[in-house]
Amino acid sequence: MTGIEELLSSRIRDVADYPEPGVMFKDITPLLADPAAFGALTDALADVATRTGATKIVGLEARGFILGAPVAVRAGLGFIPVRKAGKLPGATLSQTYDLEYGSAEIEVHAEDLSAGDRVLVVDDVLATGGTAEASLQLIRRAGAEVAGVAVLMELGFLGGRGRLEPALAGAPLDALVTI
Repeated sequence: MTGIEELLSSRIRDVADYPEPGVMFKDITPLLADPAAFGALTDALADVATRTGATKIVGLEARGFILGAPVAVRAGLGFIPVRKAGKLPGATLSQTYDLEYGSAEIEVHAEDLSAGDRVLVVDDVLATGGTAEASLQLIRRAGAEVAGVAVLMELGFLGGRGRLEPALAGAPLDALVTI
C-alpha cells in the first residue's frame, strides 16, 4: 500500500448495515473533515488530471462535485457538473442508463463541453460503473474527448472496471484506493 493509499484508507470509515442490512457503507466524511487527507486527495487527483492532459473536470452528482471542484481549481481547469435529470436550467444533453432495478438519467449543459476538450471524470466511488459509463457517453456526444476517469475508491468486487473499460476506449481509469 502506498503512502497516499494508506492515508486515504485510514480516513474512510466503515458503517455496517447502511443503508440497509448486510451493506458495509464506505463513509468518506472523515476524510473530507481532515484537511491534510483532503488536500492529499485533491493533489493526487490533480496529478491525474495533469498526467492525462485534461482540459476540464466533470464531477458526477453529488460527491463528485465535492472532489472534482477543488481538483479543477488545483489543476487550473474548468469544472463541469453532471447532474441528475431536471436539475440544470437551459439546454442540456441527457443520457439514460440502466440500474439494478430500473433506469436513471444524467445531464450536462450542452454548451459546457465541446470539440477540443479533454475531460477527466472525477467521482468518489466506482461501484458497478453505470453512472461513469453514462457520463463517458455524454462527454462524447457533446463532441469532447475522454481523458480518463479518476476515483477515490474502487469497489473491485462489484465489477465496475470490467463494465467501464470498453467505454473508456483506452483512456485510463485511476482508483486511489481499491477495496
